[in-house]
Amino acid sequence: MSVSTLVRDETDIRPPVPNFPDSLACQLLEYSKGVFDAVTPDEVLGQLHAITSRSLHLNMFGAIRFPQKVMDWGSLKVGETVFLHGKVAKAWWEEWIRQVPHKLPVGFALAQMSLVPHSLTDALQIIQPIGVDRWGYELALKHGIRDAYLFPVGARWLLSFWSSKPVPKALNQPIKIVLAGAASFAVLRLDQLAGLVRDTAHTPSLTPRELAVLRLLSIGTPFRDLAQDLGLGVETVRTHLRKAQRKLGVRNRTQAVAEAIRQRFIL
Repeated sequence: MSVSTLVRDETDIRPPVPNFPDSLACQLLEYSKGVFDAVTPDEVLGQLHAITSRSLHLNMFGAIRFPQKVMDWGSLKVGETVFLHGKVAKAWWEEWIRQVPHKLPVGFALAQMSLVPHSLTDALQIIQPIGVDRWGYELALKHGIRDAYLFPVGARWLLSFWSSKPVPKALNQPIKIVLAGAASFAVLRLDQLAGLVRDTAHTPSLTPRELAVLRLLSIGTPFRDLAQDLGLGVETVRTHLRKAQRKLGVRNRTQAVAEAIRQRFIL
């Protein structure tokens, strides 16, 4: 075997397709390779739907690019940062986006904070929502969505499938891994087709001291102890906190810590 066959062009982002015995895995791997030939978002989603709906009874729902600021709901626009499969009920989206500014969608928030794929059933077991926190799940049931499978990608995208029944047992760990790969390449192609520009220019630039203040506040450190730990005066710490709040666009220290965690500035 020549050296040239062992060295891949670094600019070629298409994954190799190994000789995988499982037909579904082969289809997903072929999709991952060929999705860069798709010329529209509908084609990206439709090709993946054709595979999963036939083999796993999982229907494509769509993909959402998370806003940089967690509750910037105005940035969620169909055809720009939101891409829905053609068979998704538009009434679902219209009701969801109308209610979301007034009711924090805990399922969406969990997906945004998660680094691993999970089902709607998994999320319900983890969160155990009550009262108003159930509205997102009840809305899904209203439109025939009994379960879903969600793939967070790169902490910036969410690609999801839905089912009228519980997620099938055929979705085993090896298939989840290959499907996660297909989802990753799908959103990469959506990024390219939509011409989305990375919004690092709008990302708050927090200084090391501002981050240190937020980190210590997040673990409950009293203000005077915090100042002593950092070797700073109390008023200096208050100044750092005010600057961090202004950059994050929040009203108080509690919201500042929450927003910093949501945007992954601190853990």
